Amino acid sequence: MEESVIFTEAAAQKVFALLQEEDDPQQMLRVFVSGGGCSGFQYGFRFEKQAEDDDTRVKRSGVTLLVDPMSLQYLQGAEIDYKESVEGAQFVIRNPNASTTCGCGNSFTV
Repeated sequence: MEESVIFTEAAAQKVFALLQEEDDPQQMLRVFVSGGGCSGFQYGFRFEKQAEDDDTRVKRSGVTLLVDPMSLQYLQGAEIDYKESVEGAQFVIRNPNASTTCGCGNSFTV
């Protein structure tokens, strides 16, 4: 079965490191889509201690990624990654459902 959202090893390792710094490794990373941003929708991330019953859960390297059903319709097939470069370090979402994205990569249209 193909994963509905791809959670890369690099992203999982960064989340794991952040959770170790917080000294609360039981938390999970939620990725979500909300209205707004310069292109219509924007991505968000936050840590949570509890998942909802209808969340999609993707586990990698001891870390759980959560996606709610509303966000999943926009993130189906997307890749959640973490990149470090000379411009800086950030989580990156490669979303095949986005028809356009803004320059910062944090908002999109479908």
